[in-house]
Amino acid sequence: MKSAAKSRRRKADASRQRIVEAARAHFFSHGFRSVTMDDLADELGISKKTLYAHFPSKIALLEAVLADKFAGVEAKLKEVTRAYAHDFSTALPELLSNTQRELDEIKPPFVRDMRQKAPHVFKMVERRRAKLIERHFGKLFVEGQRTGMVRKDIPAKLMIEILLTMVQGIMNPPKMQELGMTPKEGFTGIIKIVLEGALTRKGQKS
Repeated sequence: MKSAAKSRRRKADASRQRIVEAARAHFFSHGFRSVTMDDLADELGISKKTLYAHFPSKIALLEAVLADKFAGVEAKLKEVTRAYAHDFSTALPELLSNTQRELDEIKPPFVRDMRQKAPHVFKMVERRRAKLIERHFGKLFVEGQRTGMVRKDIPAKLMIEILLTMVQGIMNPPKMQELGMTPKEGFTGIIKIVLEGALTRKGQKS
């Protein structure tokens, strides 16, 4: 009986993940307003009843897609942080390239729809994003100070607070639309400004 229950759970989890992955491809590229739950059910070859059994609404599916995205980003950044825990010159470009690659998946239609249709969901995005930045870039700044590649006359905590404030002020749907920028472009610009002020000459050479 237990093995049968486990098998059913595994199938349900696999079905749920398949729905999330299909929705993620549509949402991030074309926005979530342009694809309906009916469209997704048809594409996946499942009934609407099955789709709604997993996700009672499109907003619930959006939240699952974002949770899936954050889990992937967290795993990649954690991997980099562990692999290069004491190698600032390698960890910095690896963290940046991984973050930028993840942001590249998110296109302007998704940002537009987040602004118009799900501003409350973006609050969750902001909270999780702040934790990721604090956890991974915070460790990196401390290690950079230890190795002389990040300025020591400014507390690492203050640098992270400045980075978080800039990200929150710029990387939100209304501001992104106003600036006509993608999340990747916004993040790249912020990091460039923060790091050029934070890195020593030794750190800039890395």
